[in-house]
Amino acid sequence: MKSEKVYKQFLLDVGAKLTELREEKGYDTIKEFVTKFDLPEIQYWRIEKGKANITFKSLIKILSIHKLTPRDFFEILHNDQLLKSIEPARRRRSARV
Repeated sequence: MKSEKVYKQFLLDVGAKLTELREEKGYDTIKEFVTKFDLPEIQYWRIEKGKANITFKSLIKILSIHKLTPRDFFEILHNDQLLKSIEPARRRRSARV
């Protein structure tokens, strides 16, 4: 079930990035954020934790708060993934030196 594992990791990555964006915007808690932007608290919490299958409609609404297009968001996610894959190789090389 590799596809299920990839899917779950994708939801976790999306949630982690949304958490990071929320915090960068100055909202330390989900409660503050959802209240300000009239979002459903439990559903948003589940999205950030990677426990909800986010709809494209919900994602667009959340991204508009951050003034991001879906393309921008997925480019950011992609770049984060590239950095994550490069970092272990760097650590292995520096350990050998």
